[in-house]
Amino acid sequence: MSLKDRITEDMKAAMRAKDTGRLGTIRLLQAAVKQKEVDERVELDDAAVVGLVDKLIKQRRDSIDAFTKAGRQDLADKEAAEVQVLQAYLPARLSPGEVAAEVKALVAELGASGPGDMGKVMGAARQRLAGKAEMAQVSAAVKAALAG
Repeated sequence: MSLKDRITEDMKAAMRAKDTGRLGTIRLLQAAVKQKEVDERVELDDAAVVGLVDKLIKQRRDSIDAFTKAGRQDLADKEAAEVQVLQAYLPARLSPGEVAAEVKALVAELGASGPGDMGKVMGAARQRLAGKAEMAQVSAAVKAALAG
């Protein structure tokens, strides 16, 4: 079953269970998928949907930070609940050690050395690790690998 089909089935289950919080988040995700498909006139595959989920989670985390700084814990809690629902659609994340190992392998493959190759390594890392690790974590691992 594709990820889009799973999202649709989860939406139906949330409707039956009358779980309005979960239903709202799933509908938001489905709308984002449809919007991207219409804008780009393509059928999204699972990898593209995972990328979209990653983007939505990053937006929610940024909102949580902003709401917390503004003293709006009620809104921060709502965003955190949405993050929990969205994370169910991501593949298992790599541990920091696994990310570092993948990055070291990429640096060796590309023959990269020094901070000037950061862009080249990040482009390849983004391809290989999309959905498997947060890009901020990958970026830190690339900086460490190129510095040492």
